[in-house]
Amino acid sequence: MEVPDVDDREDRDERNARKSAWFHEHFQSGVGFNAHIGVRIPRWDPEGVEFHLALRPELGAHDGVFHGGVLAALIDTCGCGAVLAGHDFSTGSRISTVDLSVQFLRVAGSDVVAHGTCVKRGRNLNFAEVVIRDASGKDVARGTVTAMIAGERRGVE
Repeated sequence: MEVPDVDDREDRDERNARKSAWFHEHFQSGVGFNAHIGVRIPRWDPEGVEFHLALRPELGAHDGVFHGGVLAALIDTCGCGAVLAGHDFSTGSRISTVDLSVQFLRVAGSDVVAHGTCVKRGRNLNFAEVVIRDASGKDVARGTVTAMIAGERRGVE
């Protein structure tokens, strides 16, 4: 097996940083659903990501409470973000969720923050854990995301 030289590693690191930054911006403003519900992503790094979401009436199940489907979607997209934030893009850039598990712990009646971490990276399958906390810091939902990266996504710069 050939060991890559320093220049190859630097090129790979630069490419990975550039593509990761592209996905950060894309997940916040280029994914129509995320933009529509108002997801903000202040943290995006290989160790983890944070997705912030403000409670608005159109995202509710009942007055002053998030709809569970919105929280499940937030877990899904945050988990995929956690995978991409530290991904080696030489193995591909097209991500798809293949499994999603969500546990609701309590109602979310305030703005929320989803914290996502990629806990295992494989050749094609990657595993992320996400916890959503309300404004008081209480856990309102948890989830695991299994994401497959295979092939190249068009438009990634």
